Amino acid sequence: MIWQPGNDRLQLPRLEADVGIGVEEERLEYHHLCLAWNWKYDASFVALLAQACREGSVNLLQVTPDNLAEVLAGLERGEIGFGHYWDRATDADPAFLPLAGWAERIQARLVNPNAKASLTWDKAAMHLALLWTGLQTPHTLIIPSALESPELPEPDLSPLGGPFIIKPAHGGGGDGVVMEAATLAEVCAARLAYPDDKYLLQAHISPVALDRRDAWFRVIYCLGDVLPCWWDTVSHLYLPVTPEEETRHGLAPLREITARIAEISGLDLFSTEIALSGSHQFVIVDYVNDPLDLRLQSETADGVPDDIIARIVRQIVYHVGPMPAGC
Repeated sequence: MIWQPGNDRLQLPRLEADVGIGVEEERLEYHHLCLAWNWKYDASFVALLAQACREGSVNLLQVTPDNLAEVLAGLERGEIGFGHYWDRATDADPAFLPLAGWAERIQARLVNPNAKASLTWDKAAMHLALLWTGLQTPHTLIIPSALESPELPEPDLSPLGGPFIIKPAHGGGGDGVVMEAATLAEVCAARLAYPDDKYLLQAHISPVALDRRDAWFRVIYCLGDVLPCWWDTVSHLYLPVTPEEETRHGLAPLREITARIAEISGLDLFSTEIALSGSHQFVIVDYVNDPLDLRLQSETADGVPDDIIARIVRQIVYHVGPMPAGC
């Protein structure tokens, strides 16, 4: 269910029942959502989330490197509990691992559970999962790591067409990616950058033009809400797709495809990139981006549009908040 102004919250599905930690209620400082974060550029998003939580009577516990030890001690003493846990810290700082352990121990509902998210970080595995369900992806060859296969058997590169893309199966931000490769020698050289990782050799997708704009989209998914945006692959700028554009250009498949990716991945919040090819197929070109960069466009040009950030915040608050009495 997607939040809309005036929605009766009795009709909203819940992620799961809120769970405490089994101590006397008067001793328990209970929070509907515990958010672990440590990236300074998350600060503006977190401020908006905190404001929305206050307005929605949702108790938010922010855990940062400054109060991590204090929160862990409170959990140990049985003084703190929370029903939902969102981890935006552990991937960069293992000091947060004990907090993630506590979230599992008290059976908090996990937003983007690590066990599911980690599977999506393997692009080779995601490629096969998407193909298995019939979704369209670029023609791709998956080659073993240099450590696993030091002497690479010569693959047939002809199905990739002209220049192709080389990308490691793990990582993001363009690290290790070669955009215009053409030879086996380039493949052999590229995979030495991350010798313990598999690599994908992927055909380029040339999108059609719609309204003088490449039909390349970054679509954000948040708890059932699908938010399609035009995506400039050079400047990395978002521009929300308007309802009129979605209807006029027949872009409804963006929502359907993104919802299917959510089912496959089991994630609550992520983005994906989809291009409309010259053969008029919607092709998933960048499978799952998690964790999602939540910088605001009003503060950095390549951030997420502020209106979309606001929708993400509302979705989270209305899915983790308290159930009305009698439900």
